[in-house]
Amino acid sequence: MINQVSWGGTLRLAFSSAVVSLAAAFAAVGSAIPLFNIYRAEDGFTNAGISMTVVAYSAATLTTLLMTGRLSNHLGRRPTSIASLGLLVLGCLVLLNVHDIGILIAGRLLMGLGAGLAGTSLTSYIVDAAPARPAWLASVASSQTVMLGLAVGAIASGALVQFGPWPRELIYLVAVGLLLLSAALVAVSPETETPSPGAWRSLRPQVRVPARVRRLLPVAAAVFLATWATGAFYQAFVPALVEDQLHTRSPLVLGLVFAAYMGPSALGAPLGGRFTPAAAQRIGMIIFLTGWIGIITAIATGTLALFIAATIVAGAAQGIAISAATRGLLHGSTLADRAPIFSAIYLICYSAATFPSLLAGQLSSTFSLPQIALGYGVLALLATLFTVVAARNPLAYTTGNSQGE
Repeated sequence: MINQVSWGGTLRLAFSSAVVSLAAAFAAVGSAIPLFNIYRAEDGFTNAGISMTVVAYSAATLTTLLMTGRLSNHLGRRPTSIASLGLLVLGCLVLLNVHDIGILIAGRLLMGLGAGLAGTSLTSYIVDAAPARPAWLASVASSQTVMLGLAVGAIASGALVQFGPWPRELIYLVAVGLLLLSAALVAVSPETETPSPGAWRSLRPQVRVPARVRRLLPVAAAVFLATWATGAFYQAFVPALVEDQLHTRSPLVLGLVFAAYMGPSALGAPLGGRFTPAAAQRIGMIIFLTGWIGIITAIATGTLALFIAATIVAGAAQGIAISAATRGLLHGSTLADRAPIFSAIYLICYSAATFPSLLAGQLSSTFSLPQIALGYGVLALLATLFTVVAARNPLAYTTGNSQGE
């Protein structure tokens, strides 16, 4: 690691650039969501087809995480971060001309490659450059900037699609501009990882979590599974659900609904820092389940206001639970540990987004959207029960005979 005695101006620039870049990266990812109903209406895309775009995005992200999770340890944070932003630019350019489901899948696949590389390089860059105090800042910034970026991208897209010119293209042009600006910021920021040999060897798939936190992984996986599967549900099925069950075709409303799940996550995350990781995961998942009960009730009654309110509750709760799980896994990590840990975290997260979406997409021709939503609610229930029973703290939190509970 490049020696930095204190958190001065250079590290402040690196931290700010990495946060802005990660937000821009996932704003680009979220920008496509409000357009899905337009693609359905004008190009005849089906719910199953839209679901496959989520699968393509998540599968590409998984592949990138498996192969490049340690790459930034060898090439440095800056070049890998800039490469991730470049892949996202390519994805946006492909999506400028979507009239076939194959083009949409190709664009989302490129975005998945970029998001996967950003998920390890930029998040590790954030943790490297974050100040020591407050202690929760690194985990919150690295985990919740993704959610904030998705929310901002969806809202901006919904507004531009509904009120701006070139409704199918303008948001992608804006995203390209932000991504290029972010790349410039990273380019002028200091490096936090000394380049080292072994880049080619690092491409061999390897997922590694330090032994001291492996016992925390099952509960963290349950948290990531329920929350990220729900996020994929909001991408794949909520556009159709908002139109068909909640009776609105507004792209802005659709963007706001998606943002209502992603945005409050960033607000809930600092609240979790007031509790130990185990307690925050339990609290977050219980509130998350409460939000899902409200979501299912809103779908059954066709109440848009209740749907948005319950979505906000679930979104804030996922922020509490995800940041707590991330904080536990990062506890005591070294610089070399961080990229592999984030690779493992995002591997679980995108697996949670991929496989339920793949299954739900196949079932969408047999089961109704409310029935599919109920299935996701059952998944949230099971994950919450497991978290309440099995959540534990990192060993440093253990005192006396509490067993870290």
